[in-house]
Amino acid sequence: MANLFAGVGTSHVPAIGAAVDHGKTQEPYWKPLFDGYGPAREWMEKEQPDVVIVVYNDHASAFSLDLIPTFVMGVGEEFQPADEGYGPRKVPVVKGHPELAWHICESLIFDEFDITIAHNMPVDHGLTVPLSIMCDQPEEWPCKVIPLCVNVIQYPAPLGTRCYALGKAIRKAVDQYPEDLKVAIFGTGGMSHQLQGERAGLINKDFDIQFLDDLSKDPQRLVNIPQVEYLRESGSEGAEMVMWMVMRGALDDEVTEVHRHFHVPASNSAAGLIILENS
Repeated sequence: MANLFAGVGTSHVPAIGAAVDHGKTQEPYWKPLFDGYGPAREWMEKEQPDVVIVVYNDHASAFSLDLIPTFVMGVGEEFQPADEGYGPRKVPVVKGHPELAWHICESLIFDEFDITIAHNMPVDHGLTVPLSIMCDQPEEWPCKVIPLCVNVIQYPAPLGTRCYALGKAIRKAVDQYPEDLKVAIFGTGGMSHQLQGERAGLINKDFDIQFLDDLSKDPQRLVNIPQVEYLRESGSEGAEMVMWMVMRGALDDEVTEVHRHFHVPASNSAAGLIILENS
């Protein structure tokens, strides 16, 4: 049977991808951030998951105000890096796992999650930056990837309770998949930042650190954070952290924290990373 053994929570700041792409990771501004990614890359190389489910949000690359699905799962053979206005990132094409993706979609729909199914969609920095954080610059990504896109851009966004329940339903589906696969799940976005308005540049380190602490110690508190609290405490883009609840819901109640890294600033954002393994 397939085994969902671990989860990763990570920011997906686009400037992190640009630093990788343009060879700036060892410059004084970026080096402290990327030094903290070293143990995560070692973990990824050691564990070698066959498939990674990446929970992320699209930034008007695959979807726009014309079409705003709440949850979208990619079932295609591959997903091309999106052109976000400055050309696609020069990263490997993302290879999917259609068989497992279809199995998860079927299970979710039978469990009354109205998941949208995408055969073809470009994937932007929300998905490719986490892969760069965990895998550096390989010629091919070392695992198959199932994209799970969540709307956190246009109101109304899903609640933490719904995201957490979705994670549990995904875990159920993976547990029932007959092939022997090692599966990890990434929850991405955040941490605290706001890109516009009077509060542009907001960083709330205390909120971020408590969030990281409670991923293992008190996930139920995080599940119940209302959207208005995300917006008030972590900023309009910090509200992306609700997607980490999908990752946490897919894990056991008891988890072991393997690695953590937190750094300010990464562009105009706080950047966080945590790896959790099922106990």
